[in-house]
Amino acid sequence: MTLSTMSSNHNEEKIGKLEDEALKRKERLAALKRKTKDESKDKDQTEEAKKRAKFRSYLPLDEELKTTAVLPQAKPGDVESIVKEELEAGKSTVVIDEVDLTKLAPRKPDWDLKRDLSKKLEKLHKRQQKAIAELIRERLKSGLTQTYDLATRVTLGANANRKLD
Repeated sequence: MTLSTMSSNHNEEKIGKLEDEALKRKERLAALKRKTKDESKDKDQTEEAKKRAKFRSYLPLDEELKTTAVLPQAKPGDVESIVKEELEAGKSTVVIDEVDLTKLAPRKPDWDLKRDLSKKLEKLHKRQQKAIAELIRERLKSGLTQTYDLATRVTLGANANRKLD
């Protein structure tokens, strides 16, 4: 066999496989169409059986319709007991609790600003504490304050903190 005959056989095999797949696909589509047609016929039959005239406000003249399509007469319910229950429920007295005067007192005009700024101030306070701690570490490392004892160092740190506030 030559190279050209081998490639043509290979191409024919591919084409044969593709044709087989196409036929299988067509068969599946046809089966699906048949299935949907059968289902739609069943639905039509059940819908026709469900559709039936209901005569609510008058009686039909035809005897066959009288027996099959007339709804039974509705019986009135016990309205008096329901109304009595509603009236008794409405009679219950509502007890008003004592009013908290702090809730009624007007708020200061800047209360919302304080609330909004408090979150930002917390972040700044944390940064401030970190910066103070860093300054104290630098002083301790520098050796300028090594002559002081621990109590003096704490006092200097507190004074620096007051100056920043």
